[in-house]
Amino acid sequence: MRWRPLCWLMITMSFSNVALAELPTWERPAFIQNAFFHVALEYEFTSVKTPRLAKWTHPIRVWFEHDVGAQALHEKMARLHLAHLEQLTHVPITIVNQRADANFIWYFTRQSQWRKIIRAELGEKSLKNTYGSVCMFGVKLDPDSHEIRRATVIIPVDQARSHGKLLGCIIEESTQALGLFNDSEQAYPSIFNDKTPNDFLSPLDIVLLELLYEPTLLPGMDSSALQHPLKQLLLQYQQQGKLKQALSQSKHAPIIEQFGL
Repeated sequence: MRWRPLCWLMITMSFSNVALAELPTWERPAFIQNAFFHVALEYEFTSVKTPRLAKWTHPIRVWFEHDVGAQALHEKMARLHLAHLEQLTHVPITIVNQRADANFIWYFTRQSQWRKIIRAELGEKSLKNTYGSVCMFGVKLDPDSHEIRRATVIIPVDQARSHGKLLGCIIEESTQALGLFNDSEQAYPSIFNDKTPNDFLSPLDIVLLELLYEPTLLPGMDSSALQHPLKQLLLQYQQQGKLKQALSQSKHAPIIEQFGL
């Protein structure tokens, strides 16, 4: 008669797997972990033999460079999203009055100028990545610690508007400049996946950002070093209800409340 508890165990596991599959992706720890590795440990346009985690460990100081009109509107959009990023990552983000004080340069420019700016800010090799791109970001890492030391966001406003992507560019490029460098179909729904129709941070993006800036996840960690602490954090998030809360956090983002449809 020992087959009875075994059958019950198998049925219970089967129902459990079905229930898990019905959860949205941002509530599934295994899905989140896989997405995190693809977005945070793979570098778009760059081949790295041993990918390592990169993040800011010191305050971010932003300088806006405006080459086009509607400066107040563009800066308001950027400030709203930066305030949300600060809330999620707990990294202090301030706007500075002098370019010399900045470690994060943000250009609102036009298509006719953006290759020139890319060449000056990101280097000649980055020009090959403009084909098929609407906007762009770049970062400079400390080669030893893998901390992000400097970032640049370049948005040709006329080009972004013609593609209906101005808000999308503001949100995606500045978010990626915090350490989620790669676009991947393994993350969905996500601004890091071209198949996601929404331009705003998804609940999954919220979780990925919060994970990236957990103190136990250190810049320079590779996938093997990240396995255990990431699993522990996801277990905590699940127990604390943080995975469920991500939906509300995404819906009530400052930039959505001001400009969302």
